[in-house]
Amino acid sequence: MLLGYANKARCTGPEYDAAGRSQPDYDIRVDRDVCYSDIQYLWLGRDVDKHVFPYVSGSITPDGQLVGGVVEYPVLTGLLIWAGAFFAHTDGAFLLASAVLMAPFGLLTGWMLGRLARWRALLWAVGPPLVLYAFHNWDLPVVACAVGAIYVMHGRGGDRPLADRATVAAVLLGLGFALKLYPGAFVLPLALYVLAQSRPGSLDWRGALRVPLAAAATVVLVNLPFAVIGYEGWRASFTFQQLRNVDLTTNSIWYWGFRPGSDPENLDFQDAVDLVSPLLVLLAFAVAAGVGWWRFRREGSYPWIAVSAAMLCGFMLLHKVHSPQYTLWLLPFLVLLAVPWSWIAAYLVADAVMGIGIFRWFYAFKAGEGGIYDGVAAQAVVVGVWGRAVLLVVLFVMFLRLPDPLSRGGVSATRTPAAPGAPPA
Repeated sequence: MLLGYANKARCTGPEYDAAGRSQPDYDIRVDRDVCYSDIQYLWLGRDVDKHVFPYVSGSITPDGQLVGGVVEYPVLTGLLIWAGAFFAHTDGAFLLASAVLMAPFGLLTGWMLGRLARWRALLWAVGPPLVLYAFHNWDLPVVACAVGAIYVMHGRGGDRPLADRATVAAVLLGLGFALKLYPGAFVLPLALYVLAQSRPGSLDWRGALRVPLAAAATVVLVNLPFAVIGYEGWRASFTFQQLRNVDLTTNSIWYWGFRPGSDPENLDFQDAVDLVSPLLVLLAFAVAAGVGWWRFRREGSYPWIAVSAAMLCGFMLLHKVHSPQYTLWLLPFLVLLAVPWSWIAAYLVADAVMGIGIFRWFYAFKAGEGGIYDGVAAQAVVVGVWGRAVLLVVLFVMFLRLPDPLSRGGVSATRTPAAPGAPPA
């Protein structure tokens, strides 16, 4: 994470203008030097620099601009952004404060993964994604929530009733939803796990129902104050994401797979993607959950972690936006499940090619040399987008076939249960 901060801090200063924006040549350096971060960029344009408390007095304009302190993220991330900016007066100070706030979540994630998977946790701790994306956006807290839910289920405290542990895990997933939405998808496989595993030989419907209720209650309790005090500003963050078009900044198969019809000005195409993309995501979720239930019928255990991993792959592949830092979401599943190292290496290479190539391509555009079929950077983007897409399909299938040792036995993926009477490891 120190390397990750140093990587992004290359774009800060050494001078600042009256608004606190780094100078000189900020717009050029962020792409040329591949040190762009959303954190630094969003210092301006969302009233973050003015220390406006998020959502409660904001709105979205008819042309889709967020005003009055609204940011395009769920409320807990909005609070994190506000807290990081509280004492800052430049984008460099904002980046540093945000990194200080988020670093404990990255460390906690590493600790939990180490307890669950031993040495495989080094993939999180020393892998390239943490250097590239730790402080690209506000993702470390949401990853900590997702991994925390798994740790509650399969780490220490395994002697507590399964439904009780699942309720606590559901609260963490609800908090994750209030940060970046995606952990909310894992509520379904967790509920199915409780349904299948709480009572050997029968289905625990009551225990399973506690999971979505706990997650939903958490989401409501977190969001309700903002919705009541400033509904228009609270709703604006969701409206912004709904209105976002598929374009070359979204890095998705929808833009690259349907060119030139995917032009942002093609409103018919944009409307179609707004409908088809979420439907396909939901279909991928249903397939993953269904295969998990089929495995439960065959093997006697519901692989909720593997199903969650497959669901995430479906989302990353089929959603209309694919931001580079989403790799941090996937990385813990590569740690916890026995994905062959060759496939992990292939994914990390494709991700790095994409993550570096896209910014070099943006720089080429600014230099007047960024034709979509011209240059190494443009080709790197194409290779990265499609290489990553193919690998997400492979991982979707692989996750649904791999053993899920944690879900099956509640023990570490690299440990076997102790013999009766043996001291704990």
